Amino acid sequence: MGDTIVAVASNTQRRDVTRDRIVKAAAGLLREQGPAAVTTRRVAHEAGLQPPALYRFLPGKDDLLDAAAEHVFAEHVANKQTSAPSDDPVEDLRAGWDMQISFGLANPYVYGLLLDPARARDAPAQAMGVRVLAERVHRIAAAGRLRVSEERAVNLIRAAGVGTVHTLLTLPPGHDDPGLADAAFDTVAGAILTDEPAVSAQNQAAVVAAFRAHLPELPSLSKAETELLDEWLQR
Repeated sequence: MGDTIVAVASNTQRRDVTRDRIVKAAAGLLREQGPAAVTTRRVAHEAGLQPPALYRFLPGKDDLLDAAAEHVFAEHVANKQTSAPSDDPVEDLRAGWDMQISFGLANPYVYGLLLDPARARDAPAQAMGVRVLAERVHRIAAAGRLRVSEERAVNLIRAAGVGTVHTLLTLPPGHDDPGLADAAFDTVAGAILTDEPAVSAQNQAAVVAAFRAHLPELPSLSKAETELLDEWLQR
């Protein structure tokens, strides 16, 4: 029985190692040459395998592309998580924005795949990226600097980021706009941030956003009471 378990674990580990080699080979081709280069034959060659072997791990080209894009973006998200938060949540948000814009411009083929709603909707790395952004927005809300709901802020930042990268990647030659990303961030920041932390009811939206951010920390409320209060605050 023990030998069987060891053998199964060993086979699983070998499969994982082989799949990882395939995905990294596909990711390299995607980043450097685009989706057209990610063929079964080329990926197999780069991974040191025979083409038929790939079908046991990733059945078709779409699977290869999805896995490759996911791998590249997962590395990017992991790098964003390694930076410790500073004392200024707004500056942390700007730093995250700059990293996201830089990633998109440096990886146009990958970013193009990630913009496809059919591919990105269930991508774990995409979901993790949104969670990282949501955490940064939550810190701003908790500091009393958010004039809209956290959900609206996250959606506005994502929409502006996608639009900025797409615009910069598609500008005609000779029409570069190096200040566009900073201008876009400043525009979004003006729409979602207050100039100073909310300390009174003078800025009702910021007060509500800050209160909602601290709701999970209130020990005297039950889960149902917290959800009800959150519903009232959203109104």
